Amino acid sequence: MSEKFIPIKVMPSAKLHSDGIKHWPVPAQLLPSAGNLSDRFNRSLHDLRISVTDRCNFRCTYCMPKEIFTKDYPYLSQNELLSFEEITRLAKIFVLHGVRKIRLTGGEPLLRKNIEDLIAMLADIRTPEGHALDLTLTTNGSLLRKKASALRAAGLKRLTVSLDALDDPIFKSMNDVDFPVGDVLDGIQAASNAGFDQIKINMVVKRGVNDHEIIPMVKYFKNTGHTLRFIEFMDVGDSNAWQAHDVMRTDDIITLLDAAGFPLVPLPAQQLGETAQRFQHQDGSAELGFISSVSHAFCRDCNRARLSTQGMLYTCLFASEGHDLREHLRSTANTVNADEIVANIIRGIWEDRGDRYSELRDIERRASHRKKIEMSYIGG
Repeated sequence: MSEKFIPIKVMPSAKLHSDGIKHWPVPAQLLPSAGNLSDRFNRSLHDLRISVTDRCNFRCTYCMPKEIFTKDYPYLSQNELLSFEEITRLAKIFVLHGVRKIRLTGGEPLLRKNIEDLIAMLADIRTPEGHALDLTLTTNGSLLRKKASALRAAGLKRLTVSLDALDDPIFKSMNDVDFPVGDVLDGIQAASNAGFDQIKINMVVKRGVNDHEIIPMVKYFKNTGHTLRFIEFMDVGDSNAWQAHDVMRTDDIITLLDAAGFPLVPLPAQQLGETAQRFQHQDGSAELGFISSVSHAFCRDCNRARLSTQGMLYTCLFASEGHDLREHLRSTANTVNADEIVANIIRGIWEDRGDRYSELRDIERRASHRKKIEMSYIGG
């Protein structure tokens, strides 16, 4: 990627407060509040990932380890959360700036009360061209058997389920709350019965922990019509004790599959900015994906923004600084040009964006001791 920045200056500089949050001043003169955006590396804004809760009923060791996220952990209060109306208002503004895909995350999003009501509100949004959004949700599957039909009826288009092992003892040790894998598999089946097809199954692979489950997972999902995706163990946040030697790299997994009689052929990307490299079994039976932030960084085309549960905008999964949108949402709620103000703030944030942590991981980790935001706070 070229080091040359695109000289775009549309907003005054943000001020970094002691809370680690960048606060953007309201512009004195409003710029056009709609239109696609480009950051310093000419990357567009296309995907918005919205965390709807900071709570989860699992304690996965690579995300919310039990020794940190205890029963006394200070989770956000109800008043601190964005309301469904505030989330929808922000989503509409982001759509005017080019967002066409929204993914709901957490924590565990199905823990948010009446989540199907939010889905219905987001499903009603139309792009300037009159199209519906690509609306999807990532879940640990624990509540999916109960919720699948309601999610589908509300307008959810696609589902991703996190599942790190089929072996029950391994799965229970990784979720660390003794939750049985059979209940997640039942949830996936319930979602399929409710009309969700080509469900994506995400497996975070940690060397020496669940890498021996790769082949069983491939065998299980090969003829289901679902897409299994392997995710390299990433250094998101500061609580998962990440070490490079724990990473099972994509190339190693592909070699393992080939040796086990599952040769793969590459597939072309379906759109710019995809996180997963797409492959297919040589016999054409199923698609596989690899999300390789460590070994094959995809910063070059990253077009994703992340909105936290309390309305902080993050422009990178590995960010340490957020931008407070909730403050502006609530302070301008009764202002005539409220949406224009927020839209211009979002414009300034994105056009100032220069994130590419995964491309600079080694340099960043050696040179910086900055605290990174936890994945449970902004989703994956």
